[in-house]
Amino acid sequence: MSFSTEERGNPNTLSYRIYFKSSDGKYISPFHDIPMYADEAQNIFHMVVEVPRWTNAKMEIATKDPLNPIKQDVKKGNLRYVANVFPHKGYIWNYGAIPQTWEDPGHKDNDTGCCGDNDPIDVCEIGNKVCCRGDVIKVKVLGVLAMIDEGETDWKVIAINVDDPNAKDFNNISDVKRLKPGYLEATVDWFRRYKVPDGKPENQFAFNGEFKDKDFATETIKATHGFWKALISQQTNAGELNCKNTCVSEGDSPFCCSADEAKAVVDGVRTLFLLSVNLFTN
Repeated sequence: MSFSTEERGNPNTLSYRIYFKSSDGKYISPFHDIPMYADEAQNIFHMVVEVPRWTNAKMEIATKDPLNPIKQDVKKGNLRYVANVFPHKGYIWNYGAIPQTWEDPGHKDNDTGCCGDNDPIDVCEIGNKVCCRGDVIKVKVLGVLAMIDEGETDWKVIAINVDDPNAKDFNNISDVKRLKPGYLEATVDWFRRYKVPDGKPENQFAFNGEFKDKDFATETIKATHGFWKALISQQTNAGELNCKNTCVSEGDSPFCCSADEAKAVVDGVRTLFLLSVNLFTN
C-alpha cells in the first residue's frame, strides 16, 4: 500500500495545502482513509508526518477541512511557528499522527482525568532520517507520554520508523533510555515549555512525566481507534470535524465521497481561495 501527495499553494502562505492520494491516484483523507495498521499482526502502525525534525512551521492535518489536507496552523490570522526553546531547534523529532485515531473530547480518560483534545493521536518518530511533510511511514511503537495541554489529554506516542537502520535495536521505551540517553528527558522538556514564548503556561503531565511502555502505548492507540470508529460511523457527534472519506463509509453515509467528488473538493478549495484573493486585492 503506497500513498502520494500533491501540494497546492506555496509554503509559508495561508493557501498552502498538502493533499493525499491513493496508489491509483485518487484523492483521499489522511485522517480517515489511510489505515491505522501497516501490519496488524506485528503491531506496526502508519504515521502521517506533519512536521519534519528541526523545522518550526506548525503543520497539521486539517481535521475540520474536507479531505483533511495538511496545512499550517493559524492563530489570529497569522501562520504559527513554534519558538526555538533553548537548547532545542524546532521540533526535535519527526512529528505527526496515526491515522484512523481520535482523542474524543467527550471521553474522560481514567489515567489523566481529562478529556481528549479532538485530534488524531500524535507521534514523535525518533529515527535517524529527517522525513518530509506528507510522508506516510511505518512505525514501531515504543512508548507514550501523557501530556495535559490546557486541561485536555494529548498523548504523545514515541515510535521509530521500521526502515531505520537501528530499528531492530528499539523494542520498548527502555531501549530509548539506553541507546539515546537524554532524548526522553529532552522530549518532556520540549513539550513542557514550547508554548511559554507565546505567553502560555507550562504544560503538565500525567504519571509525573514518566513514559509508559510499549504495551500501554499500543492499548492507548487502540482505544483512540475505537473512538474514531464511533466518530466515522456517526455513533458520536462529529461537531466541526470533517469526516468526508472515500474508502471507509458505506455508500449511504453522508461521509461517503466518490473519487470525482473528492477531486471536485480539492479543485473547489483552490477556486474559492483564488476568488477570495481577487476580492481582497481588488
